[in-house]
Amino acid sequence: MVIKRNEPCYVLGVGMTKFIKPRGKVDYTELGFEAGVKAMLDAQINYDDVDQGVACYCYGDSTCGQRVFYQFGMTQIPIYNVNNNCSTGSTGLAMARNIISHGGADCMLVVGFEKMMPGSLQSFWNDRSNPTGTTLEMMQQTRGITNAPGAAQMFGNAGREYMEKYGAKAADFAEIARINHEHSQRNPYSQFKDVYTLEQIEKSPMIFEPLTKLQCCPTSDGGAAAVLVSQDFLDARPHLKDQAVLIAGQCIATDAPSLFSRSAIDLMGFEMSKYACQTAMNEAKTEPKDVSVCELHDCFSANEMITIDALGLCPPGKAHEMVRAGDITYGGKRNLVINPSGGLISKGHPLGASGIAQCAELVWHLRGWANNRLVKNTSVALQHNLGLGGAVVVTVYKRADGKSAESVSSEAIAKKTGLGYNPAVEAKGFTEQQAASVKSKTKSSAWALADTQTKVQARF
Repeated sequence: MVIKRNEPCYVLGVGMTKFIKPRGKVDYTELGFEAGVKAMLDAQINYDDVDQGVACYCYGDSTCGQRVFYQFGMTQIPIYNVNNNCSTGSTGLAMARNIISHGGADCMLVVGFEKMMPGSLQSFWNDRSNPTGTTLEMMQQTRGITNAPGAAQMFGNAGREYMEKYGAKAADFAEIARINHEHSQRNPYSQFKDVYTLEQIEKSPMIFEPLTKLQCCPTSDGGAAAVLVSQDFLDARPHLKDQAVLIAGQCIATDAPSLFSRSAIDLMGFEMSKYACQTAMNEAKTEPKDVSVCELHDCFSANEMITIDALGLCPPGKAHEMVRAGDITYGGKRNLVINPSGGLISKGHPLGASGIAQCAELVWHLRGWANNRLVKNTSVALQHNLGLGGAVVVTVYKRADGKSAESVSSEAIAKKTGLGYNPAVEAKGFTEQQAASVKSKTKSSAWALADTQTKVQARF
């Protein structure tokens, strides 16, 4: 049952860092600080305006969130630390939205950050049951286990089943990756910007058939943040209404018994994605056909294929036909672009930041700020963020003014935003004065900030 919400909730500001290879050179304190400052500058608020904070990360000790938020000020607000696998960032957004919609806060800052280790994901707690252990056991019984990375096997098996059931070909999965890599060249925050031919995608090293290396997301370091506000908060700032984006529908869901139906597709949370999308769409009073821009969880090209299906963006079993027709990229007959950011495959996947980075990309599209990759006449944007184990968050966004997005020049944006440039098309930083403007006016601590700001600004 979904509890009826009383008040609208809006995304007023967003910000993110570049996503980079995990080489241990940038600490999570810097990633969270940079993203948070950018989001507050974008929203034109000060940390004293923030009622509660949500920190989103998977790899880090308890209370990393406080370590990040104290850099903005020590205002004694509640700070929640969230870990929900790859859907961690979106889970933080859903928490903040629920608190605001039920009257618990007027302004919340959600910051996601991740400092990862190179290579495939691994467990750090090997003296206790693995939370995905039952999933792995089902894969062992139904498809077997090889020495390939575990996540690639699970999603690769889902891709194999899609081929068996619906007639998709290996080239269809490669085409998804080709498109995402092509999209990423226009995203200034992407970890990778290289463009590949279909043949290069297919001939890159095989990880687990049908998935080659260029069809798999990398591990990444990065941060992203969002400022969520209530109707009252927005009404008090009418000059910001054209940049505010309404969370029109949202659902966070977990798995159904079908997870263990012995289907490789079901084993990847197909039903929870489908349920979450239907629920969010119903709340937003919209349909998949209305969506012009979609950021979905393409940790592997196979997951993009099955998720297109789960979200109802195609008739059942027809996602590969949509891919072949070019209807997931610019110029398709659907006027639908999936993962214009480059998706996790090319943009990168710092787990705690990924869902919030998806939010930022969609906010920029609905504002008309993503003017080097804009989809014309966008009025509805869709976000899907999946975590095995399991959790999924699906969110439907619309402009606060109810209009369709129209391109806004970067010059006009630079004059309006607190950043002084268009963050959708330039991955730049901020000045010392700008950073000072968003820190608490009365409860800042130089000791808590230490040398973080110096390190962040040195990279600019």
